[in-house]
Amino acid sequence: MYMKSAYLVLENGQVFEGYPMGDFHETVCEIVFNTSMTGYVEILSDPSYAGQGVVMSYPMIGNYGLNYAQMESRKPHLSAFIVRSLSEIASNATSEVEINEFLKKNHIPCLAGVDTRAIIRQIREHGAMNGAVTENRDFDPETIRAYRAEDMVEKVTRKHSLSIGKGYRVAMLDYGAKAHIAEYLVQAGCEVTLYPADTPAQAIIDTKPDGIMLSNGPGDPKDCGYIIEQVKILCGYKIPIFAICLGHQLVALALGGDTFKLKYGHRGANHPVKELATGRVRVTSQNHSYAVDGEKLPEGAEISYINVTDKTVEGLSYPGRNIMTVQFHPEAAAGPWDTKSLFQQFVDMMQSSKNQ
Repeated sequence: MYMKSAYLVLENGQVFEGYPMGDFHETVCEIVFNTSMTGYVEILSDPSYAGQGVVMSYPMIGNYGLNYAQMESRKPHLSAFIVRSLSEIASNATSEVEINEFLKKNHIPCLAGVDTRAIIRQIREHGAMNGAVTENRDFDPETIRAYRAEDMVEKVTRKHSLSIGKGYRVAMLDYGAKAHIAEYLVQAGCEVTLYPADTPAQAIIDTKPDGIMLSNGPGDPKDCGYIIEQVKILCGYKIPIFAICLGHQLVALALGGDTFKLKYGHRGANHPVKELATGRVRVTSQNHSYAVDGEKLPEGAEISYINVTDKTVEGLSYPGRNIMTVQFHPEAAAGPWDTKSLFQQFVDMMQSSKNQ
Protein backbone atom coordinates (compact mmCIF):
# COMPACT_ATOMS: atom_id res chain seq x y z
CA MET A 1 0.00 0.00 0.00
CA TYR A 2 2.80 2.43 0.91
CA MET A 3 5.19 2.27 -2.03
CA LYS A 4 6.89 5.62 -1.48
CA SER A 5 9.80 5.78 0.96
CA ALA A 6 10.64 8.54 3.41
CA TYR A 7 13.48 8.81 5.88
CA LEU A 8 14.73 10.11 9.19
CA VAL A 9 18.34 11.21 8.75
CA LEU A 10 20.10 11.91 12.05
CA GLU A 11 22.97 14.35 12.39
CA ASN A 12 25.36 11.45 13.09
CA GLY A 13 24.60 10.05 9.62
CA GLN A 14 22.26 7.24 10.67
CA VAL A 15 19.32 6.76 8.27
CA PHE A 16 15.98 5.11 9.08
CA GLU A 17 13.49 4.24 6.35
CA GLY A 18 9.71 4.41 6.61
CA TYR A 19 6.82 5.83 4.63
CA PRO A 20 5.17 9.28 4.60
CA MET A 21 1.87 10.03 6.30
CA GLY A 22 0.13 13.14 7.60
CA ASP A 23 0.98 16.33 5.74
CA PHE A 24 4.40 15.10 4.76
CA HIS A 25 7.01 17.71 4.00
CA GLU A 26 10.71 18.04 4.66
CA THR A 27 11.67 19.45 8.04
CA VAL A 28 14.72 19.61 10.30
CA CYS A 29 14.19 19.52 14.06
CA GLU A 30 15.47 18.12 17.34
CA ILE A 31 14.53 14.44 17.65
CA VAL A 32 13.16 13.34 21.05
CA PHE A 33 11.28 10.28 22.26
CA ASN A 34 8.30 9.68 24.52
CA THR A 35 7.75 6.38 26.37
CA SER A 36 4.00 6.78 27.04
CA MET A 37 1.72 3.91 25.99
CA THR A 38 -1.33 6.20 25.78
CA GLY A 39 -1.91 9.94 25.65
CA TYR A 40 -0.78 10.65 22.10
CA VAL A 41 -3.51 13.29 21.74
CA GLU A 42 -2.08 15.25 24.67
CA ILE A 43 1.46 14.74 23.37
CA LEU A 44 0.57 16.01 19.90
CA SER A 45 -1.05 19.13 21.37
CA ASP A 46 1.54 19.93 24.08
CA PRO A 47 3.20 23.26 23.14
CA SER A 48 6.40 22.18 24.89
CA TYR A 49 7.20 20.05 21.82
CA ALA A 50 7.60 23.10 19.58
CA GLY A 51 10.65 22.67 17.35
CA GLN A 52 10.89 18.92 18.01
CA GLY A 53 10.15 15.69 16.19
CA VAL A 54 8.59 13.19 18.61
CA VAL A 55 9.37 9.48 18.35
CA MET A 56 6.78 7.32 20.13
CA SER A 57 8.27 4.21 21.74
CA TYR A 58 4.90 2.43 21.90
CA PRO A 59 4.48 0.64 18.54
CA MET A 60 0.82 1.35 17.66
CA ILE A 61 -0.40 4.94 17.71
CA GLY A 62 -3.84 6.22 16.72
CA ASN A 63 -5.94 3.17 17.54
CA TYR A 64 -8.37 5.12 19.76
CA GLY A 65 -8.63 8.09 17.41
CA LEU A 66 -8.68 11.67 18.58
CA ASN A 67 -11.12 13.61 20.75
CA TYR A 68 -10.66 17.40 20.66
CA ALA A 69 -11.66 17.69 24.34
CA GLN A 70 -8.36 16.00 25.24
CA MET A 71 -6.27 18.63 23.45
CA GLU A 72 -3.77 20.61 25.51
CA SER A 73 -3.80 23.53 23.07
CA ARG A 74 -5.79 24.64 20.07
CA LYS A 75 -3.34 23.12 17.62
CA PRO A 76 -0.18 20.99 17.63
CA HIS A 77 3.19 22.75 17.67
CA LEU A 78 5.60 19.84 17.19
CA SER A 79 7.62 19.68 13.97
CA ALA A 80 7.18 15.98 13.14
CA PHE A 81 5.61 12.77 14.45
CA ILE A 82 7.53 9.49 14.11
CA VAL A 83 5.88 6.11 14.81
CA ARG A 84 6.21 2.39 14.14
CA SER A 85 2.58 2.00 13.09
CA LEU A 86 -0.05 4.71 12.61
CA SER A 87 -3.54 3.23 12.81
CA GLU A 88 -6.05 4.58 10.32
CA ILE A 89 -8.93 2.88 12.14
CA ALA A 90 -10.18 4.46 15.37
CA SER A 91 -11.86 1.94 17.72
CA ASN A 92 -13.43 4.46 20.10
CA ALA A 93 -16.98 5.82 20.16
CA THR A 94 -15.77 9.23 21.38
CA SER A 95 -13.26 9.71 18.55
CA GLU A 96 -13.96 12.76 16.40
CA VAL A 97 -11.23 12.36 13.78
CA GLU A 98 -8.71 9.74 12.73
CA ILE A 99 -5.17 10.67 13.59
CA ASN A 100 -3.81 10.73 10.03
CA GLU A 101 -6.55 13.16 9.00
CA PHE A 102 -5.74 15.30 12.06
CA LEU A 103 -2.07 15.43 11.09
CA LYS A 104 -2.98 16.44 7.54
CA LYS A 105 -5.32 19.22 8.71
CA ASN A 106 -2.64 20.61 11.03
CA HIS A 107 0.25 20.32 8.54
CA ILE A 108 2.28 17.87 10.64
CA PRO A 109 4.55 15.47 8.72
CA CYS A 110 4.50 11.89 9.97
CA LEU A 111 7.10 9.20 9.32
CA ALA A 112 5.53 5.77 9.89
CA GLY A 113 6.72 2.20 9.46
CA VAL A 114 10.11 3.10 10.90
CA ASP A 115 12.19 1.15 13.45
CA THR A 116 11.48 3.37 16.44
CA ARG A 117 13.44 1.13 18.84
CA ALA A 118 16.60 1.62 16.79
CA ILE A 119 16.08 5.41 16.69
CA ILE A 120 15.60 5.57 20.46
CA ARG A 121 18.73 3.46 21.02
CA GLN A 122 20.71 5.99 18.98
CA ILE A 123 19.45 8.87 21.14
CA ARG A 124 19.99 7.02 24.42
CA GLU A 125 23.52 6.00 23.48
CA HIS A 126 24.72 9.17 21.77
CA GLY A 127 22.52 11.85 23.35
CA ALA A 128 20.07 14.36 21.98
CA MET A 129 20.53 15.17 18.30
CA ASN A 130 18.85 16.81 15.37
CA GLY A 131 17.33 15.00 12.44
CA ALA A 132 15.71 15.59 9.06
CA VAL A 133 12.37 14.05 8.14
CA THR A 134 12.71 13.90 4.38
CA GLU A 135 12.30 11.94 1.14
CA ASN A 136 16.03 12.45 0.47
CA ARG A 137 18.06 9.78 2.23
CA ASP A 138 21.26 11.70 1.31
CA PHE A 139 20.23 14.83 3.23
CA ASP A 140 23.35 16.75 4.34
CA PRO A 141 24.21 15.95 8.02
CA GLU A 142 26.00 19.31 8.36
CA THR A 143 22.74 21.13 7.59
CA ILE A 144 21.03 19.00 10.23
CA ARG A 145 23.68 19.75 12.86
CA ALA A 146 23.36 23.49 12.22
CA TYR A 147 19.67 23.57 13.20
CA ARG A 148 18.78 25.29 16.48
CA ALA A 149 15.29 26.04 17.75
CA GLU A 150 14.99 29.67 18.88
CA ASP A 151 12.24 31.91 20.27
CA MET A 152 10.01 28.89 20.89
CA VAL A 153 8.13 30.49 23.80
CA GLU A 154 7.29 33.50 21.64
CA LYS A 155 5.89 31.18 18.98
CA VAL A 156 3.54 29.24 21.28
CA THR A 157 2.35 31.77 23.87
CA ARG A 158 -1.09 33.32 23.67
CA LYS A 159 -1.50 36.79 22.16
CA HIS A 160 -4.21 38.10 24.50
CA SER A 161 -5.19 37.56 28.12
CA LEU A 162 -8.13 35.34 29.08
CA SER A 163 -9.93 34.74 32.40
CA ILE A 164 -11.74 31.54 33.43
CA GLY A 165 -13.25 30.26 36.67
CA LYS A 166 -14.07 31.87 40.01
CA GLY A 167 -12.30 32.07 43.36
CA TYR A 168 -8.71 32.86 44.26
CA ARG A 169 -7.29 35.17 41.62
CA VAL A 170 -4.33 33.48 39.90
CA ALA A 171 -2.22 35.24 37.26
CA MET A 172 -0.85 32.55 34.96
CA LEU A 173 2.05 33.34 32.60
CA ASP A 174 1.59 31.28 29.46
CA TYR A 175 4.99 30.10 28.23
CA GLY A 176 3.32 27.28 26.26
CA ALA A 177 0.89 26.17 28.94
CA LYS A 178 -0.99 22.88 28.81
CA ALA A 179 -4.73 23.51 29.13
CA HIS A 180 -5.19 21.12 32.05
CA ILE A 181 -3.04 23.31 34.34
CA ALA A 182 -5.59 26.12 34.22
CA GLU A 183 -8.48 23.62 34.36
CA TYR A 184 -7.17 22.00 37.55
CA LEU A 185 -6.67 25.40 39.16
CA VAL A 186 -10.29 26.23 38.32
CA GLN A 187 -11.38 22.91 39.85
CA ALA A 188 -9.43 23.82 43.00
CA GLY A 189 -11.41 27.07 43.32
CA CYS A 190 -9.47 29.66 41.35
CA GLU A 191 -10.15 32.39 38.85
CA VAL A 192 -7.29 32.02 36.38
CA THR A 193 -6.21 34.86 34.11
CA LEU A 194 -3.78 33.69 31.44
CA TYR A 195 -1.28 36.26 30.17
CA PRO A 196 1.13 36.32 27.20
CA ALA A 197 4.67 35.30 28.11
CA ASP A 198 6.09 38.80 27.57
CA THR A 199 3.68 40.50 29.98
CA PRO A 200 5.72 42.87 32.21
CA ALA A 201 5.96 41.84 35.84
CA GLN A 202 4.58 45.19 37.02
CA ALA A 203 1.44 44.69 34.94
CA ILE A 204 0.87 41.42 36.82
CA ILE A 205 1.58 42.98 40.22
CA ASP A 206 -0.81 45.85 39.51
CA THR A 207 -3.72 43.40 39.21
CA LYS A 208 -3.09 42.33 42.85
CA PRO A 209 -3.42 38.57 42.24
CA ASP A 210 -3.69 36.10 45.11
CA GLY A 211 -1.15 33.85 43.40
CA ILE A 212 1.04 33.51 40.31
CA MET A 213 1.44 30.41 38.13
CA LEU A 214 4.45 30.06 35.82
CA SER A 215 3.70 27.44 33.18
CA ASN A 216 5.55 24.83 31.19
CA GLY A 217 6.92 25.66 27.75
CA PRO A 218 9.45 24.74 25.06
CA GLY A 219 13.12 25.41 24.49
CA ASP A 220 16.23 26.32 26.44
CA PRO A 221 15.34 28.39 29.52
CA LYS A 222 18.50 30.45 29.10
CA ASP A 223 17.10 31.80 25.83
CA CYS A 224 14.34 33.55 27.82
CA GLY A 225 16.39 36.56 28.97
CA TYR A 226 13.56 39.11 29.19
CA ILE A 227 11.21 36.62 30.83
CA ILE A 228 13.84 35.70 33.43
CA GLU A 229 14.18 39.38 34.38
CA GLN A 230 10.40 39.65 34.83
CA VAL A 231 10.30 36.45 36.91
CA LYS A 232 13.02 37.89 39.13
CA ILE A 233 10.81 40.92 39.80
CA LEU A 234 7.79 38.70 40.57
CA CYS A 235 9.87 36.66 43.02
CA GLY A 236 10.69 39.84 44.92
CA TYR A 237 7.11 40.09 46.18
CA LYS A 238 5.40 37.91 48.77
CA ILE A 239 2.73 36.73 46.35
CA PRO A 240 2.59 32.88 46.33
CA ILE A 241 4.17 31.43 43.19
CA PHE A 242 3.74 27.93 41.77
CA ALA A 243 5.93 27.05 38.77
CA ILE A 244 5.90 23.96 36.56
CA CYS A 245 8.56 22.60 34.15
CA LEU A 246 9.98 25.58 32.22
CA GLY A 247 8.59 27.86 34.93
CA HIS A 248 10.55 25.85 37.52
CA GLN A 249 13.76 26.38 35.53
CA LEU A 250 13.07 30.10 35.01
CA VAL A 251 12.63 30.70 38.74
CA ALA A 252 15.93 28.96 39.46
CA LEU A 253 17.74 31.09 36.87
CA ALA A 254 16.06 34.29 38.06
CA LEU A 255 17.23 33.70 41.62
CA GLY A 256 20.84 32.87 40.74
CA GLY A 257 20.79 29.15 40.00
CA ASP A 258 21.81 27.33 36.85
CA THR A 259 20.36 24.81 34.38
CA PHE A 260 21.88 22.24 32.02
CA LYS A 261 20.75 20.07 29.12
CA LEU A 262 20.08 16.42 29.89
CA LYS A 263 21.61 13.72 27.68
CA TYR A 264 18.23 12.85 26.15
CA GLY A 265 15.61 14.39 28.43
CA HIS A 266 12.66 12.98 30.35
CA ARG A 267 9.48 12.35 28.36
CA GLY A 268 6.77 9.94 29.36
CA ALA A 269 4.05 9.19 31.90
CA ASN A 270 5.94 6.86 34.24
CA HIS A 271 8.86 8.81 35.73
CA PRO A 272 9.33 8.15 39.48
CA VAL A 273 10.24 11.07 41.74
CA LYS A 274 10.97 10.96 45.46
CA GLU A 275 9.47 13.51 47.84
CA LEU A 276 12.31 14.14 50.29
CA ALA A 277 10.09 15.32 53.16
CA THR A 278 8.18 12.03 53.33
CA GLY A 279 10.32 9.54 51.42
CA ARG A 280 7.31 8.73 49.28
CA VAL A 281 7.87 7.91 45.61
CA ARG A 282 5.35 9.32 43.16
CA VAL A 283 4.95 8.42 39.48
CA THR A 284 4.85 11.51 37.28
CA SER A 285 4.35 12.74 33.73
CA GLN A 286 7.32 14.65 32.29
CA ASN A 287 8.45 16.44 29.15
CA HIS A 288 11.71 18.38 29.31
CA SER A 289 15.24 18.56 27.90
CA TYR A 290 16.74 20.77 30.62
CA ALA A 291 17.08 20.47 34.39
CA VAL A 292 18.07 22.69 37.31
CA ASP A 293 21.68 22.04 38.37
CA GLY A 294 21.62 20.58 41.88
CA GLU A 295 25.20 21.77 42.46
CA LYS A 296 24.36 25.38 41.60
CA LEU A 297 21.07 26.08 43.35
CA PRO A 298 19.83 29.59 44.15
CA GLU A 299 20.72 30.80 47.62
CA GLY A 300 18.16 29.56 50.14
CA ALA A 301 16.58 27.02 47.78
CA GLU A 302 15.86 23.55 49.12
CA ILE A 303 15.37 20.41 47.05
CA SER A 304 11.88 18.97 47.59
CA TYR A 305 11.83 16.22 44.92
CA ILE A 306 14.52 14.22 43.13
CA ASN A 307 14.32 11.91 40.13
CA VAL A 308 14.67 8.32 41.31
CA THR A 309 16.35 7.23 38.07
CA ASP A 310 19.10 9.81 37.60
CA LYS A 311 18.92 11.87 40.84
CA THR A 312 18.29 15.15 39.04
CA VAL A 313 16.36 17.93 40.76
CA GLU A 314 12.58 17.54 40.32
CA GLY A 315 11.31 20.16 42.75
CA LEU A 316 12.46 23.14 44.80
CA SER A 317 11.03 25.10 47.68
CA TYR A 318 12.12 28.58 48.70
CA PRO A 319 11.50 29.06 52.45
CA GLY A 320 10.63 32.65 53.22
CA ARG A 321 9.73 33.43 49.59
CA ASN A 322 6.33 31.69 49.29
CA ILE A 323 7.50 29.86 46.15
CA MET A 324 7.28 26.19 45.16
CA THR A 325 8.42 24.79 41.83
CA VAL A 326 8.38 21.33 40.22
CA GLN A 327 9.97 19.92 37.08
CA PHE A 328 7.26 17.30 36.46
CA HIS A 329 3.63 17.86 35.41
CA PRO A 330 1.17 17.56 38.32
CA GLU A 331 -1.76 17.99 35.90
CA ALA A 332 -0.50 14.74 34.28
CA ALA A 333 -2.41 14.85 31.03
CA ALA A 334 -1.81 12.13 30.10
CA GLY A 335 -0.43 10.29 33.10
CA PRO A 336 -0.97 9.39 36.78
CA TRP A 337 -2.50 11.79 39.31
CA ASP A 338 0.03 11.10 42.07
CA THR A 339 0.93 14.80 42.39
CA LYS A 340 -2.40 16.47 41.56
CA SER A 341 -2.61 17.50 45.24
CA LEU A 342 0.01 20.19 44.52
CA PHE A 343 -2.76 22.37 43.09
CA GLN A 344 -4.55 22.25 46.45
CA GLN A 345 -1.22 22.95 48.17
CA PHE A 346 -0.94 26.10 46.05
CA VAL A 347 -4.46 27.13 47.07
CA ASP A 348 -3.48 26.58 50.72
CA MET A 349 -0.46 28.85 50.16
CA MET A 350 -2.75 31.59 48.85
CA GLN A 351 -5.16 31.13 51.79
CA SER A 352 -2.31 31.40 54.31
CA SER A 353 -0.98 34.50 52.56
CA LYS A 354 -4.39 36.22 52.69
CA ASN A 355 -4.69 35.43 56.40
CA GLN A 356 -1.39 37.07 57.26
